[in-house]
Amino acid sequence: MIHKKTRTYIPADIEIKWENLEPFFKELRDRPINSVEELEKWLHNRSELEAAVEEDFAWRYIRMTCDTTSEELLQSFQYFATEIEPQIAPYSNELNKKLVASEWMDKLDNQKYFIYLRGIKKALELFREENIAIQTEIQVEQQKYQSITGSMSVHIDNKEFTLEQASVFLKDTNRSKRQEVWEKITARRLQDKVQLNELFDLLRGLRHKVALNAGFENFRDYMFQALGRFDYTPQDCYAFHEAIEKEIVPILRQQAEKRREALQLDALKPWDMDVDISGKPALKPFNSGTELIDKSIQCFTNISTYLGERLEIMKENSLFDVESRKGKAPGGYNYPLSETGAPFIFMNSANTFRDLTTMVHEGGHAVHTFLTADLELNDFKHCPSEVAELASMSMELVSMDNWDVYFDNEEDLKRAKRDQLVDVLKTLPWVAVVDQFQHWIYTNPGHIDAERTAAWIQIYEPFGAGFADWSEHPEAEANLWQKQLHIFEVPFYYIEYGMAQLGAIAVWKNYKENPQKGLQQYLDALKLGYTKTIKEIYETAGIKFDFSAAYVKELAAFVKSELEKL
Repeated sequence: MIHKKTRTYIPADIEIKWENLEPFFKELRDRPINSVEELEKWLHNRSELEAAVEEDFAWRYIRMTCDTTSEELLQSFQYFATEIEPQIAPYSNELNKKLVASEWMDKLDNQKYFIYLRGIKKALELFREENIAIQTEIQVEQQKYQSITGSMSVHIDNKEFTLEQASVFLKDTNRSKRQEVWEKITARRLQDKVQLNELFDLLRGLRHKVALNAGFENFRDYMFQALGRFDYTPQDCYAFHEAIEKEIVPILRQQAEKRREALQLDALKPWDMDVDISGKPALKPFNSGTELIDKSIQCFTNISTYLGERLEIMKENSLFDVESRKGKAPGGYNYPLSETGAPFIFMNSANTFRDLTTMVHEGGHAVHTFLTADLELNDFKHCPSEVAELASMSMELVSMDNWDVYFDNEEDLKRAKRDQLVDVLKTLPWVAVVDQFQHWIYTNPGHIDAERTAAWIQIYEPFGAGFADWSEHPEAEANLWQKQLHIFEVPFYYIEYGMAQLGAIAVWKNYKENPQKGLQQYLDALKLGYTKTIKEIYETAGIKFDFSAAYVKELAAFVKSELEKL
């Protein structure tokens, strides 16, 4: 069993309510600091308080997403969002000011604190008192996306399925069954199209107001600062989009043509994109959530005893909720528990191959949480997404040589690896589309729904539009963006998947050339948390933080060659 770290500043049994927390924030604000040692103690006390608050929020979020139908769990989450978080924000700003104004700040070890202090100074630049209430409103409103989508279900053969469960039928070798299910899923999504558009219009307006208040022309430029993107610019993102269109889309177009020929079709329709082209039934790597967890523990153990033990600890401590059910929020995530030093994995398994890759992806995040658990300050564990997603996407590829625990025969294992490598390539155009779409949305803040739809189509088409013929379903194509949770809940968090995917391919290449060294470099990089720059963390992993066309081409060629071996 695992236990929370022993507290030295706040009581172990404190109930997380604002009236109980405020005295500690006041004490930190008012405490005299007379030496560098006292400043470091102050930093540790602040870190402990923030970790306790973060973990309390984590559990409120986890419980709410596990049951979106519970009014009590929703109110618990909203209490934090409306009564605790807005009260903390001005105190955090005061504490940041106190730190930066301290005569002892320059005496801190620069190598150790550089990244942390850089972030504090940026937070001070961006803080505006008038944004607290708006950000609270955003926090509450964006959770409505999960309530809307979590309640979606369809009836197939007189049985009710969540959309995640229904998507299993899209792998059915019977084309008319695939079409029937795809049309039902699509009709169900479109049923809430207007409601989701209205929600997004509200969120877009609130976000734009936050940006204007902070002195920015638009939310895109604000978010680049707020996300701490010190290592690249919007122009670099556009260059990444171009590189993906030039180097990856042609490979995927060839793969789509092979699919069309194998299925003997005149044209690929949206319901033809997930079925196995061998004509064999869909891969079934496990039969239940419990089996998925147990097989994943074995898979990770076969890579390294340490990795397997991390998932075993999570199982023993009930830190998984993996099976799809009605009323559960969509998607999947790994939520770090700041004081416990372990994470919670949430997903919607319907016993498919995609669920296997989701589990090893979230398992990579979980390992990262464990590796950073003992870093000195809570903020040292707050990795930028370019690093966090490197942990998860690398694990998808590194784990592949041990997928025999999920598959009894060699042919199924080869099919799984082929599907995974094609998915790796397919990820990149989708990332480019979602990212470019968000650039357009927030640099055109006054747009109307019709303009947004036109922009989506204009951006989506050059990247292959999923390589399917949408001519008979223009409304479905126009609303595909509504499936992407990130656009609603974590704006601009998406380009990182593309950058990390390139990094993951490079990690996997190193691992294939020298498993022991490749794995160690990967773990050494993750242990750093966010105590080094992104570039330095990637270098520790033995790879480059690079998304130029030349690098994309090199890595795409490697994936293509590995695909040909299968």
